[in-house]
Amino acid sequence: MHAYSDAERAAVYRAIYQRRDMRHFLPDAVAPEILTRLLQAAHAAPSVGLMQPWRFIKITDASLRQKIHTVVEQERCLTAQALAEREDEFMRLKVEGILECHTLLVAALCDKREQFVFGRRTLPEMDVASLACAIQNMWLAARAEGIGLGWVSLFNPDELKKLLNMPDDSVPQAILCIGHVEKFYEKPMLEQENWASRRDLNSLIFENTWGTACR
Repeated sequence: MHAYSDAERAAVYRAIYQRRDMRHFLPDAVAPEILTRLLQAAHAAPSVGLMQPWRFIKITDASLRQKIHTVVEQERCLTAQALAEREDEFMRLKVEGILECHTLLVAALCDKREQFVFGRRTLPEMDVASLACAIQNMWLAARAEGIGLGWVSLFNPDELKKLLNMPDDSVPQAILCIGHVEKFYEKPMLEQENWASRRDLNSLIFENTWGTACR
């Protein structure tokens, strides 16, 4: 009764399964109306207690973009060192498209989040979950628009906060690279590069108690 048509359902699942974390971009401009639709999709996301903790900072200053890239590059090198025996392998991966993408956004958690108690008294991290839902909405909308989006999490939050003049109790959570792409990866890039593979779903579903496989 409430289901979408076959074609509409297929489109939803297609966006889900063809969504990719993009790192390669073309310089072509993203139309303002498309960016507006992506942000509206993000803002339509569910949030715990309807707190709507997401804030998006659009980076239009070229020198600031370069500084953000420097912050990410510093963390990329530190991450590589922390990976020990996989350091060289990691350094060969392309992990961001900050300088190539047309539109750069920083997605952040708002300040004064302590006022939001509904749904967060025992799980305060639900603000992060809410922001993640907003980013996922944007990601799926971008795929439907034929626009690439990449989520960059390699950065020191305190350094990025200083660059963006953010309030002390706000938190930058993601750098989002948005732009046209030559093509979407056939599989997630980390799978293509043999960095990791997707686990079998059945191994992640338990019944009644942890570790008990479903019958």
